[in-house]
Amino acid sequence: MPFYKHYSFDLWLTLIKSNPAFKLERTRYFYDNFNAAKKTIEEVAYIFRQVDLMVNAINEKTGKNIDAEEMYLMVISIINDFSTEFQDIDVDKLYDDMEVLLFNNMPLLYGSESIDVLYKLKEANQSTISILSNTGFIKGKTLRKVLKHLELDSFIDFQLYSDEVRMSKPNLSFFQLMLDTIDRNKHADISLSEIIHVGDNPVADIRGAEAVGINSLLINSNHLSISNLLS
Repeated sequence: MPFYKHYSFDLWLTLIKSNPAFKLERTRYFYDNFNAAKKTIEEVAYIFRQVDLMVNAINEKTGKNIDAEEMYLMVISIINDFSTEFQDIDVDKLYDDMEVLLFNNMPLLYGSESIDVLYKLKEANQSTISILSNTGFIKGKTLRKVLKHLELDSFIDFQLYSDEVRMSKPNLSFFQLMLDTIDRNKHADISLSEIIHVGDNPVADIRGAEAVGINSLLINSNHLSISNLLS
């Protein structure tokens, strides 16, 4: 098992995944409340997927961050044939409603081995662990509560989310922020070769890690899993 002093993890599709029931409930909410154009529920679900893919691609390209509220307004606009009549939409309430739906249909651990692996990485008390995550429809403030619910937070020394710092992976500055946040009291002489970033996205995770000069491991979107960190 290679020894690293710091492990940086992506979150979505690396440590956690969406609960399918949440996406169904979210689609139903927009179908019922923001659907003057009378789209089918299947069309609303498709629009959500397309906005998610589009915004992810934009954030990866620009290195910046499009906010959750903006993404929800994009969905509403497209559902209604690209209408821009947003004046009566309470975006704060909308996000709060989405958070309630999420907490009623909590994200799931990506794999049953995730907690065991994180425990083994921490048990020697020689390594620190962080989250470096791009956000989309779900904000960092909500994800912190999710990690607490899933009992992952006890393994995590710090969490960095794109919506909170206005940067998205593979932005070099976002990775540099992670490096700058590592506890230098615990790792006074840490080198780049002693740091690894783990994620599922070849562009956001692997290219970003390589650009800043640290190790990387692609998992879940290929034949590897988080357990490979222990092999």
